[in-house]
Amino acid sequence: MNEPDTIQRVLVIGAHPDDPEFGCAATVAKWAAMGRRIDYLLLTSGDKGSHDSSKHPGVVAAQRELEQRAAACELGVHEVTFLHYPDGLLENTLELRRQVCGWIRRFKPDAVLAIDPFRRYQLHPDHRAAGMVALDAIYAAREWYIFPEQLLGEEPWRVNDVYLFWTENADYWEDVSGSIDRRIAALSQHDSQVNGRIEAIGEHIRAAAQETGQALGYTFAEAFKHIRL
Repeated sequence: MNEPDTIQRVLVIGAHPDDPEFGCAATVAKWAAMGRRIDYLLLTSGDKGSHDSSKHPGVVAAQRELEQRAAACELGVHEVTFLHYPDGLLENTLELRRQVCGWIRRFKPDAVLAIDPFRRYQLHPDHRAAGMVALDAIYAAREWYIFPEQLLGEEPWRVNDVYLFWTENADYWEDVSGSIDRRIAALSQHDSQVNGRIEAIGEHIRAAAQETGQALGYTFAEAFKHIRL
């Protein structure tokens, strides 16, 4: 299935470092190679992402930010922005919506890739909150009188396409046969999370992407719920 030719700028919104790599990074790598500008907006720095009680959350966050930037470099991502909200405590507040709306207006993406907050039994509260705030902020960004102080003489920004990953309601599939290895290479940069298991994780990702693409005749594919605005 071919993506709209009008997409030139893409914003990926996630809760944690590694969310894009575990969710949609082969698509990111493919689109970046096509010349599209890809930016990341990550709401936390993953400061709770360690089972080692001797590691201070600030140290974990610093490491994970470095890992995320290295992973983004593997994929051809242009810029990575962190909002530094506490990991595990993310809420879809009005203030967070305001901030995400502001970043959408700043980056002016044609398309946004985000977590599907409507997935049943999505247990991680940060993932639910990140997906919902992304959708709420996309709506806000297009309105003149929602957070008008951000506009500073500019018009509101309308995102044309939203692609939700980790979805149970896929209606868009991206052929990533040529970029699946780059996704796994990017994941390998998240050393604190893969813990030497990249070969097993890579096999699992390839198997899942192969299953996703099989019915479409693709060697590997990533699935999304596509919302056209």
